[in-house]
Amino acid sequence: MAGFLLIPGAGGQAWYWHRVVPELLARGHSAVAVDLPTGDDDAGFAEYADAAVAASGDADVVVGQSMGAYTAALVAARLRPRLVVLVNAMTPKPGETGGEWWGAVGFAEARQAQAERDGRRLDDDPDDVDAFFHDVPADVRAEALSGEFQQSGTPFGQPWTQPWPDVPTRFLAARDDRFFPIELQRRVVPERLGVDVDEMPGGHLVALSRPAELAERLVAYADA
Repeated sequence: MAGFLLIPGAGGQAWYWHRVVPELLARGHSAVAVDLPTGDDDAGFAEYADAAVAASGDADVVVGQSMGAYTAALVAARLRPRLVVLVNAMTPKPGETGGEWWGAVGFAEARQAQAERDGRRLDDDPDDVDAFFHDVPADVRAEALSGEFQQSGTPFGQPWTQPWPDVPTRFLAARDDRFFPIELQRRVVPERLGVDVDEMPGGHLVALSRPAELAERLVAYADA
């Protein structure tokens, strides 16, 4: 049995994982999703990691979604889990801030190229609602958009000061991600983390759109 610690991305809501947790429990594993203090301007990645460690219990697999990769790395350095899994994630680089990541990896160019391949116009989605929710069920999407999203800019101004922890790491990317395009991940992840990109169907918020498939992938990683 594996114990999964599920770390959300920007906005820091444990709710993001609410469809995955029961899938993991049904497969005989334990799982805890953590709320992060993302609305607190006095909190940065260190405080996010404190919250995750405090909630971790007996977790031995740390999962980080999107921006949650930064927190997952700090947690892994402290807890020394047997595995880290990153899902549609940002990839920290020593000396670079979270705010610098976007330009350093060519985020804007990759999004534009992906939209052109898909026959979409980014100007038609100014709030990125389609980018995040295009494949999320309507009722789940409505619930997500009815909540309050809070993400302080504080952590994005903090330089990343450590190498990736010496913990086995897997990277899972969704091929239909309209926010972090798959071509970006295929290029950046091997360069920065030295691991291959595993792929599955779905968009950026796969925990909401494909919870059973994501749970299956997480369990397979843990079993391996």
